[in-house]
Amino acid sequence: MPFQGSIPLLLIVALVFIAANLAMGITFSTIARNQLQAMQMTFFVFLPSILLSGFMFPFRGMPHWAQAIGEVFPLTHFLRIVRGILLKGNGVSQVMHELWPIALFAVILTAIGIKRYRQTLD
Repeated sequence: MPFQGSIPLLLIVALVFIAANLAMGITFSTIARNQLQAMQMTFFVFLPSILLSGFMFPFRGMPHWAQAIGEVFPLTHFLRIVRGILLKGNGVSQVMHELWPIALFAVILTAIGIKRYRQTLD
């Protein structure tokens, strides 16, 4: 099956997803007291993110409580977007309903990270 979607749209979506992960990293670095704690936090978040996103197991086959937790992670929405763009040729209008949760996640965690960063400077 040949490639269906728009490369520029995929790159823009990937940029938003990267920003969300960077925001998470900034927030973790302001919470952790040392590098080991920061690494443990990332494992505590990224492993469930991978397992509950639909990357390894079918999302709709998971229990409802696991689906609810999985919806919080940006990876869940990013995978849906990537599959939609690459396999179905989705455009901006189909992508937006999955992109806004990633952007909201990035904005919230950036705000938390900035607020905590200012507190650590004082």
